[in-house]
Amino acid sequence: MNLHQLRFVREAVRQNYNLTDAAKALFTSQPGVSKAIIELEEELGVDIFTRHGKRIRGLTEPGRLVLESVELIMQEIESLKRIGKEYAAHDSGSFTIATTHTQARYMLPKVVQAFMQKFPKVRLSLLQGNPKQIADMVKTGQADLAIATEAIAAIDGLVTLPCYQWEHVVVVPPEHELLRSKAVSLEEIAGYPLITYDAAFAGRSKIDHAFNLRELKPDVLLEAIDADVIKTYVELGMGVGIIAGMAFDPERDRNLRTIPVGHLFGMNVSRVAVKQGAYLRSYIYTFIELLAPSLTRKMVEAAMRGGENYEL
Repeated sequence: MNLHQLRFVREAVRQNYNLTDAAKALFTSQPGVSKAIIELEEELGVDIFTRHGKRIRGLTEPGRLVLESVELIMQEIESLKRIGKEYAAHDSGSFTIATTHTQARYMLPKVVQAFMQKFPKVRLSLLQGNPKQIADMVKTGQADLAIATEAIAAIDGLVTLPCYQWEHVVVVPPEHELLRSKAVSLEEIAGYPLITYDAAFAGRSKIDHAFNLRELKPDVLLEAIDADVIKTYVELGMGVGIIAGMAFDPERDRNLRTIPVGHLFGMNVSRVAVKQGAYLRSYIYTFIELLAPSLTRKMVEAAMRGGENYEL
């Protein structure tokens, strides 16, 4: 058994069981790939792939288990390579963060700036998507870590840790009637057209849940993934906005006013997620600590060993 055989099995699956495409991707010959896979099957004593004539069509039941082991082995090999690279150049390399628009736009700029001052040789990339998309980016190795509020705490294969809490705010134009209320209620908010986040973003599930508990059906006029879009339409007088508190800047948003509504929709926790069992370069631990000073390297390493999701 050798690593070439394992790579061939993995690539055959990735190329939809087309051995010619697998050979091209690995810069080798199709007969060589086919022969190596057959030799591995003979050594293991099981068929990894189902076949029709000489063509492979899919994975057998034991083949699925073999593939799981192959993926784990190749992940460890890649981790060994990263260890070597880090010790050769501990202050340089690449670092990819997958996050939502809200985090990238409002929470990360100061953290990224501080990080780049410490590690100017690191090539930093930001990938944006909804929580499910960014979790998948980490699981497939496209990104080193993910930062989001919704959903990522419950995804298998990820270790998540809490970074910080935040609450929603209602945004309205100056002189809006809601500003005269001593304690804004859900019923009052539901009396206006609402402009808020798409269902996958920024605590929207808590907003919907709060209205549902009171059997209220607000008129959601517009949904967006971007708080700036929400604020723009509120400024036009089209409705009342509900956004993450972090997305409001009194200096920048002078034409709007806010009303804290954490008491109505609850507190939200933004989390950082890494792939369970992944090797993290030292500067990634530094970034996490810049993001949330309580998340020391020792704590992150303990969480990864235990495969746990920590709560505030």
